Amino acid sequence: MILKNTRSVTLFPPSIEYVDLRIEGEKITERGKNLKPNRDEETINLHSKIVMPGLVNAHTHLYSSLARGMPAPRKTPQNFLEILHNVWWKLDRALDEESIYYSALVGAIDAVSCGTTTLIDHHASPKAIKGSLDIIKKALKEAGLRGVLCYEVTDRGGKKERDQGLAENERFIRKNQKNPQFRGMVGAHAAFTLSNESLRLCGEVVSSCKTGVHIHVAEDKCDVTDAEENYRMRVIDRLSSHGIIKKQSILAHCIHLSNKDFSSLHQAECWLVHNPRSNINNNVGHAPIHLFGERAALGTDGFPADMIEEARIGYLTNKEIARPIQDTGFKKRDASLTRMLGNGQRLVSETFGEEFGTLKKDSVADLVVVDYTPPTPMTSENLPWHFLFGMRSAMVESVMVGGKWVVKGREVVGVDMPKVYEKAAKVARKLWGRVEKLRI
Repeated sequence: MILKNTRSVTLFPPSIEYVDLRIEGEKITERGKNLKPNRDEETINLHSKIVMPGLVNAHTHLYSSLARGMPAPRKTPQNFLEILHNVWWKLDRALDEESIYYSALVGAIDAVSCGTTTLIDHHASPKAIKGSLDIIKKALKEAGLRGVLCYEVTDRGGKKERDQGLAENERFIRKNQKNPQFRGMVGAHAAFTLSNESLRLCGEVVSSCKTGVHIHVAEDKCDVTDAEENYRMRVIDRLSSHGIIKKQSILAHCIHLSNKDFSSLHQAECWLVHNPRSNINNNVGHAPIHLFGERAALGTDGFPADMIEEARIGYLTNKEIARPIQDTGFKKRDASLTRMLGNGQRLVSETFGEEFGTLKKDSVADLVVVDYTPPTPMTSENLPWHFLFGMRSAMVESVMVGGKWVVKGREVVGVDMPKVYEKAAKVARKLWGRVEKLRI
């Protein structure tokens, strides 16, 4: 297949090139001007529409997809811990296999429709642990997405549930070590819900499977306070002592950390993931993304995987809190959110051992066609601001994952969306009923 007359765009480093792309199998095999089709080769003229690498959601919770419109808890949560206890820890405990599947499928449809081609998911379903990652994998596969999955290990349900979570992680990791579309990691909730024994066990699976941990870190001050008061350690030092802080690990949020903590994370080459909409929604504070360093990516923490909107909100929030104005470093700071999107593709490249996010020869053909006609000059220098202020997810016209169209003409290929949504609504109603009955 040849994609003719593309305006090929990469976000970081920003670049724009008018070029044809030849795609064979899962990869881009040639790029250049006026490529000639082989006999019977399909040719699609994109008429200078934007083609960019598929977007990556570096931290999400697909199980929250059916929480939209869910009745509020009887007592309004007053802080982050109460939000966890009264909303999310009730929702995840109410999940069964059916609601896991439809949560994942609805979230996957949302994601791919917005141009997101890879989801790095952090799952929890304490009453349906075994095989839960396979259910999510099935849903993502139906929508055509790529996934990096893990199960959340925590002590809040006791040792039996903890051990089942560890086993589910290890099983899925080993099963998918060479899968070109799916990989596994060790999931862990957060240091404040894990004993030293549990962290040690997570570290042992990490070492045995040669992978990383996907964990929430310092999302709220309670995570930092717990480590200092109960273990006499900084939270990063505590995690590090159990082999959690390493190059392949993904640390979500990282709001309440010190300069010294960030130095340790940079030295370990962890991935840090910023989740601006979630941080605002939970009122947990503003992440100091100017300290995140070179290995920072963007996630949604359960919000729909509209990465264009996530970047825009992150940009505006960062502008609001930047002090003093003269020190914000206009170009460097304002481009940081598009850098994070580009870094998501780097993260996926490291995870799968393939080149993603470049649109170069031999890179994986995960790409998005965006029907955006810039009304002002668009150059590599001002590309981030066209992305943030001009493009919208509604402009995503087609999406390709691994050389196959998964969205064409704004329709998800092979998915009967009205039928899926009708069933999802019924499943959601049953799920909400179970949540309402829970007392934890």
